[in-house]
Amino acid sequence: MSDYTTQGSRRDVRLENERARSESSGRIRYMTVTALLSAIAFILQFFEFPIPLVPSFIKMDFSDLPELIGAFAMGPLSGVVIALIKNLLHFPLSQTGGVGELCNFLLGASFALPAGLVYKFNKTKRGAVIGAFAGAIIMAALSFPINYFITYPFYELMMPREVIVAAYQAILPSVTGLAQCLLVFNVPFTLFKALCSVGITMLIYKKLSPILHGE
Repeated sequence: MSDYTTQGSRRDVRLENERARSESSGRIRYMTVTALLSAIAFILQFFEFPIPLVPSFIKMDFSDLPELIGAFAMGPLSGVVIALIKNLLHFPLSQTGGVGELCNFLLGASFALPAGLVYKFNKTKRGAVIGAFAGAIIMAALSFPINYFITYPFYELMMPREVIVAAYQAILPSVTGLAQCLLVFNVPFTLFKALCSVGITMLIYKKLSPILHGE
């Protein structure tokens, strides 16, 4: 075997080793960043507060923010995983037998997944904005069937539907029926909540991105 062939083989082995180390480092960073953002999302769930113009049992929090950041930084699947881990961590503290955590996961995944997918194929500021707004709209739209068919049937095990609707009517007497209440209050609230996460992400992501990518 010539020296040239031997050197070429050694170079190929060296490149292969470097590629393997790079892939291993990438997997470790992916898991580390996803775990860190999941922990932050879990903590943010405890900082919830009521806002005007919606019943007091509907609370505002920013736990969807790490899901969106993770979807941009690590890919759409990371955003979904963060939503899942956040709610698995919260499950032992659940007051809804896991129903609230299930709905929260479905909403978080419907927000992070489309946002991350759009950004994955268009990694520009415009792609991030389009993806984030698409995720926010999809999350708001899906909040109606998720609440109507999963969340509120559980609430009705503890109180009559009339009592639930009355809480909405105390704010807007003209609403009638649970479906109208959800369309008038919950869907806009979910959109507002998602857009708050979008706005904060747009402000801080550029500064966070080098840290998240280890640059």
